Amino acid sequence: MTAHKILLLVLDGISDRPCPELGMRTPLQAALTPVLDRMASDGICGIMDTIGPGIRPGSDTSHLSLLGYDPYRYYTGRGPLEAEGSGIRMEAGMIGFRCNYATLDGEGRVTDRRAGRIHGTEPLSAAIQEGVDLSSLGVEFLFRSGTGHRAALAFRGEDLGVAVTSNDPKKDGVPPLPFSARDGTDADRKTARALQEFVRQAEEILKDHPLNATRVAQGLSPATTVLIRGAGRMGHFEPFSSRYGLKGCVISAAALIAGIGTAVGLSRVEVPEITGSADTNLAGKIRAAIDTLRTADFVLVNIKGADEAGHDGKPRAKMMFIERIDSALVPLIGLEDCIVAICADHSTPCSVKDHSADPVPLLICGEGVRVDRVTHFDEVSCAEGGLHRISGGSLMPILLDLINRSPKYGA
Repeated sequence: MTAHKILLLVLDGISDRPCPELGMRTPLQAALTPVLDRMASDGICGIMDTIGPGIRPGSDTSHLSLLGYDPYRYYTGRGPLEAEGSGIRMEAGMIGFRCNYATLDGEGRVTDRRAGRIHGTEPLSAAIQEGVDLSSLGVEFLFRSGTGHRAALAFRGEDLGVAVTSNDPKKDGVPPLPFSARDGTDADRKTARALQEFVRQAEEILKDHPLNATRVAQGLSPATTVLIRGAGRMGHFEPFSSRYGLKGCVISAAALIAGIGTAVGLSRVEVPEITGSADTNLAGKIRAAIDTLRTADFVLVNIKGADEAGHDGKPRAKMMFIERIDSALVPLIGLEDCIVAICADHSTPCSVKDHSADPVPLLICGEGVRVDRVTHFDEVSCAEGGLHRISGGSLMPILLDLINRSPKYGA
């Protein structure tokens, strides 16, 4: 028997390093994961460098690689992909930026780079879209809320550059930085001026917005400025359907991952109550993936919460979220006519609070898959699996071969 469909489940940032708090085990090793262990036992495992050995992957570059798009060729910056995933239809040549709502004190210093991890910013973004005017600079813009405190901005106009600095100071207690042109060209200076004016006008709108007044009354941090970074010009991506002959979909609360999916031509599947954090609707994501596979050939699902715990340096919280993931995966056991691949996009060690170049665990199970001797899904056990150590760019060819869609090389 040969399966005909692929489910790629990316457990964002799930892999880690030994944690003293967990008896020198990783959160994945310490977690009780009977479902993941069952799937590992039923399939073939390995470890994977999503970009290459020793290279710290971003979530953007790693997902491009996992989908078979060489990031060294296709990646032009996170901003345009984040904008695409936030609902801005990015056309080739448009410039995109990733943004955070943040909080300033009375003297203009950043006191919270995430505005208290604010949610529900759509009224703020709508007010900014309606109230900011950059026409005197010859720039059109689109501004949309993303997940939580995140947002996205896109510029369209003549002679705009992308080599501009960020206003994000990356720490609290200091004012936002001025935008400047890194390469000193007229195009870059024009973009920097437009960004500075956008933020100036946005701050005027935010300071009197009713949503912020309500947050202050509740003792919460108001969103009083926008921190902008990650400038990039939208490029052209070969459509996924043309590249592989598969109809694909993406399920992700994270705007970045959804944007990568839609940029390559995957259809976005909306799922209620998914947040991109630990409070997400895990069961809903898995149900939606199974339902979508009835009409699609390929589904990419991203689950984000473990990565958040890694960035926060909380190994026990990460372990507990992994156990929640495991419980939600029960419907995938024995899924018919489907190859299931489960991996991380990068490691996010709690000791580092950022991405690392450590390889990530990978399992592949389903009809026709060879079974190795691995019985646990974790960073160390999977290293003994039959896939050995592969690169992220090799994953799609392996999956295509398992559904008998891999082109033959040679006679």
